Amino acid sequence: MPKRTTHTYSSEDAAPDGPESDLFVYYCKHCGSHVLITDTQLQKMPRRKTDRSSVLDKQKYLARLNISEAGKVLLKRGEGKLEKQFRMACIGCGLFVCYRSEEDLESATFIYVVDAALSSVAAETNPQDAPVPPCISQLEGGLVQVAIEVEDRAQRSAITRVNADDVRVAVAAPAARGEANNELLEFMGKVLSLRLSQMTLQRGWNSKSKLLVVEDLSAREVYEKLLEAVQP
Repeated sequence: MPKRTTHTYSSEDAAPDGPESDLFVYYCKHCGSHVLITDTQLQKMPRRKTDRSSVLDKQKYLARLNISEAGKVLLKRGEGKLEKQFRMACIGCGLFVCYRSEEDLESATFIYVVDAALSSVAAETNPQDAPVPPCISQLEGGLVQVAIEVEDRAQRSAITRVNADDVRVAVAAPAARGEANNELLEFMGKVLSLRLSQMTLQRGWNSKSKLLVVEDLSAREVYEKLLEAVQP
């Protein structure tokens, strides 16, 4: 993961016409941190067909962002097409909240705000209202996939963090050995109240990266159970 840096950016070309102009403040729906100030409402912005993200045109509207950089991602969009996203995250919790297609933030024309990631109400921090982070995804056939980053050689099994990129799970066994996978499955079964037959564990990007596929739960149910189990 690239080093995250915090940016507070203002689109000067689209500044409000004066002190009487309406400004709208949007907060991270997960932790309540301030993310965006603009002079238009998100619900009035056009939406992308691909992912329902709101499209904020910085040449027309104010775009003052309080975010951290979250790296570049390439996504497949149709036959032989790749979409480049430079992602931005909430500085409070690391949730992926918006992205752009240009590497330089100041020269980017459009900011794409992830669907349901922001709220105009600062107090809306109930986990039941928060969007499910991208690391927990709903698959076809009612399956749910969870991206897990293993912290091995711990004193005991525990979930230490749930953020946009992954669910951090501590296990006692070394990650490169099969005992770690068995320990991880048994522990996740207890957390999610599932049998071993309802879960499948796959290797991710490296020996400490795992993809857990579970049955009989929705992505929302998985998210809430994981949040309840997080230990500092």
